[in-house]
Amino acid sequence: MAEASPHVSCAAGEFVGSGLGPVDVFRGIRYAAPPVGDLRWRDPVRATPAADPVDATAFGAVAPQLTNPALVLGPGARQDEDCLFLNVWRPAGASDAALPVMVWLHGGAYTFGASSQPLYDGSALVESGGVIVVTVNYRIGALGFLDLSSFSTVDQQFDGNLALKDILLALHWVQDNIAGFGGDASRVTIFGESAGGGLVTTLLATPSAAGLFERAIAESSPATSVYGPARARAVAERFLREVGADPASVRSVSVDEIVRAATAVYAAVPTETPGTLAFAPVIDGDLVPEAPATVLKEGRALPVPLMIGTNRDEASFFRFMKSPLMPITRTDIERMFAAMRTENPTVELPSREAVLGSYEGVRQKLLGLGIARDIAFRLPTIWIAEGHSAVAPVWLYRFDHATRALEAIGLGATHGAELPYVWGNFPTGRRDPTFLLGGRRTAERISARLRSRWTAFAHGLSPDAQDAVAWAPYDIQSRKTLVVDTVDAVIPDLDAALRAGWGDAILAFP
Repeated sequence: MAEASPHVSCAAGEFVGSGLGPVDVFRGIRYAAPPVGDLRWRDPVRATPAADPVDATAFGAVAPQLTNPALVLGPGARQDEDCLFLNVWRPAGASDAALPVMVWLHGGAYTFGASSQPLYDGSALVESGGVIVVTVNYRIGALGFLDLSSFSTVDQQFDGNLALKDILLALHWVQDNIAGFGGDASRVTIFGESAGGGLVTTLLATPSAAGLFERAIAESSPATSVYGPARARAVAERFLREVGADPASVRSVSVDEIVRAATAVYAAVPTETPGTLAFAPVIDGDLVPEAPATVLKEGRALPVPLMIGTNRDEASFFRFMKSPLMPITRTDIERMFAAMRTENPTVELPSREAVLGSYEGVRQKLLGLGIARDIAFRLPTIWIAEGHSAVAPVWLYRFDHATRALEAIGLGATHGAELPYVWGNFPTGRRDPTFLLGGRRTAERISARLRSRWTAFAHGLSPDAQDAVAWAPYDIQSRKTLVVDTVDAVIPDLDAALRAGWGDAILAFP
């Protein structure tokens, strides 16, 4: 029988969690000291081991952010700079099981989200897949991705790539402590979606991440949205102007004002320069020595097996939410191409005619959505699959399934649509349109297959599911891609037209 209050002892201390029938969960475990005061905009510091038993039954605070109606942070969620916590789900009583571990990095445009989101409840993955799931909070927005390091002085020090360093510290925590929860530190899979997927692909190009994970899953990674120090400095200068502070005084600004200013910068940057983000990892020449997309495309990343893919209708979500992040109008797409020509003078960019040839048969009003989807998500994913397959097995997918209701309102298989299927956590509220026109049983069957594939991969196996088509690794001869739908299919060279139109050059902003 499962314990009502399961206990775990490990190097970080003794933790008392909650028994949820077949699953134990330990919430709100501190992995780093509070990044406040003098530690704001500094590298994370490892948490001191707890001297007394820790009540791990409630989530820790979420990173400060603007409330987003599309994103439920969890019941009773509170925001605080002191947010560096993680959570562990395991099969009940699995203290000595040595199970594979899946570490989740949430998405949210590097500005929103938390590990406490109900969508990321690990119970279904744990129960059906025989794995341990760890979800991680990291600093976001200006507190996690603003790079003030170029303003450092002898008296006032700032560090960069803070969110990435938070995640690295959390992965070290997993290495040091997960055995106490029944996990195998030698079988860690990192997985994430959107910004979380971008962090996964960035970690693959981060030399100091070697040995911290053995497998990786990147869902809808904006892999090319990683920028150099000059652009990071320009964003930092803009933030300082917006917040009305100089480097000497910015640590005294209230967290609410930091979030307000960061939100203004978050919206302004992609509005002025379509296709770019204000906050993202930085190519600093040290922790992240080179552009991750280039490292992966050239087959020089950490040689670990990789699952990677995108959704059929990625960009529709951004149109639906009226988000500034995705250039979907003709004017914004033309501006984005003009900027690319300026910033990539030595790269032979595809011609307008060749690009448009990739979208033969696409209605004019949907053309912008297709171009935005592909340049932000699908093309980088193809480049990565091609390059990384030279050094490790790669499995490429595209998620195409959408319920009739989601098709009817124009969302389709949009950005993030695969998440309830991967986690087995479907919406139940009256306001959610997902199943208004039916389709729940079909969705549950697809979810069971996806969870089987994701957890089989974490176990070190091929990502296959019972009674479903076998998923072969990607190679540049056959280019086999799994298409996830009511019935899964493996399609050779699914992206042939896309590759022909866009060519082989990595298109990115510096």
